[in-house]
Amino acid sequence: MHNNGKEYEQFVADFQQALLDSEKFIAQNNIKIELNKKIEDNCGNEREFDLYWEYELGGIVYKTVIECKDYNSNISVEKIDALIGKIKDIPDLKAVFATKKGYQRGAQKKAQQNRIDLLIVREQNDKDWEDAEGNPYLKEIHINMEFKLPAVITTFEPLIDRNWVQQNTEIDTSKPIEFSELNNAIFIDDLDNDKKYSIHELESQLSHSHNENFGKFTKEEKFNNAFLCYGEMKLKLHSYKIEYLIGKSFQQPMLIDFSKELIGVIEYLHKGIKKTIFREGVIREEIL
Repeated sequence: MHNNGKEYEQFVADFQQALLDSEKFIAQNNIKIELNKKIEDNCGNEREFDLYWEYELGGIVYKTVIECKDYNSNISVEKIDALIGKIKDIPDLKAVFATKKGYQRGAQKKAQQNRIDLLIVREQNDKDWEDAEGNPYLKEIHINMEFKLPAVITTFEPLIDRNWVQQNTEIDTSKPIEFSELNNAIFIDDLDNDKKYSIHELESQLSHSHNENFGKFTKEEKFNNAFLCYGEMKLKLHSYKIEYLIGKSFQQPMLIDFSKELIGVIEYLHKGIKKTIFREGVIREEIL
């Protein structure tokens, strides 16, 4: 497929827009980059530029254009000459050149003499994950997440004080007491220890009391002054016995790859600096 350079123009535009949006003054003015901007020069000729934006400061309008070349070789002086020719008859226009690879020495000299800034706008490489001394930046975090399955109570057998029930309630103790609600509606009110918890909360307590153990377990607990509460019903509780299951815990690896957040890199040859641009507006600047 023929490379018409449009994809690279959008690539550079996205980078430059991220930089503009990161500048407080410029962001307040809501500056937007235009692609394939046509400007009429002093001779009445229409000149088209890959990228263009402008803003006003102190009553003066600042206009900038970027010519983008998606070449696999260094830019020659002829390409700089062509840009100089396009802007010659357009006053007060700041010209910038962007490419992926680099510039021939003659092109760099010609650009410097004509105040044209040279950029290398590219995707990331391994060197972008090292500082100037070759020390690596943090690129990946490997996390092992451990999942512990909650306890599940399979049998709950409360021992109720029958005499207390007969003396203090109108419940017919000759018939079984039915609980139709879920376990988060049945509570144990332990007055001696000032604790009140549901059967559901008891499952959570059981989960935390186990470390690496898993399987089927039994637990019994006795009370001096406790009640089993269910809606409006309150029954004197001697003890309870439960059977419950603890599932085997398992681990799941997770990778945080910061390289996925890196949009790309801009090298400012005239300044000798490099800006690495991440998503969410994070920009890292360092010396080339």
